[in-house]
Parts: sequence; C-alpha cells; structure tokens
Amino acid sequence: MTIGMKILDISPRITPRIGVWPGDVPYSREVALAIGKGDNIGLSAVRSTVHLGAHTDAPIHYVAGGAGIADRPLELYYGPCQVVAVSLARGERIHPSHLRDRIQAPRVLFKTGSFPDPERFNTDFNSLSPELIDHLSTLRLVGIDTPSIDPFEDKVLESHQAVARHDMGILEGIVLTHVPPGHYTLIALPLALDGADASPVRAVLIAGA
Repeated sequence: MTIGMKILDISPRITPRIGVWPGDVPYSREVALAIGKGDNIGLSAVRSTVHLGAHTDAPIHYVAGGAGIADRPLELYYGPCQVVAVSLARGERIHPSHLRDRIQAPRVLFKTGSFPDPERFNTDFNSLSPELIDHLSTLRLVGIDTPSIDPFEDKVLESHQAVARHDMGILEGIVLTHVPPGHYTLIALPLALDGADASPVRAVLIAGA
C-alpha cells in the first residue's frame, strides 16, 4: 500500500438481518459443511436478491432490452470520485439547488444520512431528482447512501430513466457515515453475473492515493 493511503469500506456488512426492498428476496446462507462440525472443509451457499447492500444497478433493471451487469464497462465503477454531503427533509429528492459543492470528479456519491441503519429498512430516504441527473449528465457514475436513487413510491423510476438517457453507472446502498466529503478513488466492481439486473459489490474509497 502506498504510504499515507487509506482504504475506507463503504459497504454494509451482509448478514441475515440486513434490510432488503420489501418483497425482494432476503439474504440467507446455508451451511453444507463445517470444520467445527467435523467436516474437512467449510462449504456454504447463499440465496439473495442481487440488489443487496452496496450494489450496482444494470440497465436491464430499468430499461426494456437493457444490458445486464456483466456487460457494463468496469471503468464506470473505478476511478476518481467525490463525496458530497447534502441536507434536506426526509423523503425529498436532491435537486441541483441543493448542491453546495462544485462537482469536480467524474463520479459522485451523495451522503444524505437518511438511511442510517442497513438492518432497518425505512422508506422515507432521500433520492436523486431527474433534473439533478441531467445536470450531472457528463459524469460516469452517481451513487447514494440509500437503497435507491428514486423514492420508495416511484414506480416510473424517473431518475433511473434519466441515468439511462446518459448511460451512467449507478451505485446504491453504500454507507458514508464515516466518510468526510471530499475526493477519493472509488472501487466498486460488480460481479460478472450474466444477464443480471444488478450485482452486490464490496465498495471502497481510497483516500490519499
């Protein structure tokens, strides 16, 4: 590791208690073999939504005929990134007028504090407005510390549709409570899940790189 470089984990811990979107498949792990029980190896399997914890959405999730996550360019999910803190009422979308900092990186993560406990799913989290997506249309990726860039009640997925128009990447479900606003290097590479509508990621920020 480069001297002075620090890795900040922005992924929630995955346990059976982690909240998933109501109606989606919860996380569970089935242990087939365990050394503690006398087996020669540990072996287990998992069942879960692919929209689990920190995850990247694929266009097939919100656009008919869209690409699956395995076909998305990995460059979307790696590189210079800016964390921006915003303060607004619960349930509101973030608009360009809420920005207090100039966006100076090709990827931006919004720190809202409106989804404070990954194990308790609250529906009044903040989200992004399609106007904000249009305002940031030259960026490679937008991310947020909530389960979705759209409000819980939005069935049209207006901000997802705006992202599709500009072919941006999406990172949702990250944890930024311990991350000061500023500039970092983002690493949030999705798994090559063929045809999948999303992928869980181990999202990290590199500080001082």
